[in-house]
Amino acid sequence: MARSLALALTAAASLTVAALAAPAASSAAVPRPDADRGVGRAVADRAVVYRATARYQVHANAVAAGYKPDKYCVFDKAGGTGALGYPHFNHAYDNSLDPAKPAALYYEDDGRGGKRLVGVQWLVYDRDQKLTTDDDRPTLFGVPFKGPKAGNFPGQPVHYALHLWLWKENPRGLFESFNPAVTCLPGTTRP
Repeated sequence: MARSLALALTAAASLTVAALAAPAASSAAVPRPDADRGVGRAVADRAVVYRATARYQVHANAVAAGYKPDKYCVFDKAGGTGALGYPHFNHAYDNSLDPAKPAALYYEDDGRGGKRLVGVQWLVYDRDQKLTTDDDRPTLFGVPFKGPKAGNFPGQPVHYALHLWLWKENPRGLFESFNPAVTCLPGTTRP
């Protein structure tokens, strides 16, 4: 069952990537965030993410692969709208710029007591650990990471982050930090 689901999701992801590539190819005159690496390369890298993360649609597969679930749902405290969902970090992938190895997966409640994969994140530590410099800002998919940002919890270094909403559409954009289509249920956020 899980294998069939993973194959179906991978096939659906491939079709989605093809659909994303079509508008990008037809609007060459419009500047794109991934223009510096080429639209084709960015779309190919996103296809790698789809293939690499399709198996994590089954929550237990993510946990077995070393992604540690946080018990709290993260919402946008500053903007008040949108959320990340429940972060699952695999710190072996901190500083990874490999599309197949995001440092975090984000899940939302699926309404049946389980979790549904909605997005992924890469996290790269700032070289000099200063919030005022950004000469080491990484890019992936031709998109610059956001930051540098202070750590979100004690001990987390100053870092850059890039979110990618592959598994749930974000009306604000594919690479925005918070997704207004993701919500945290009452009582699920950090006190």
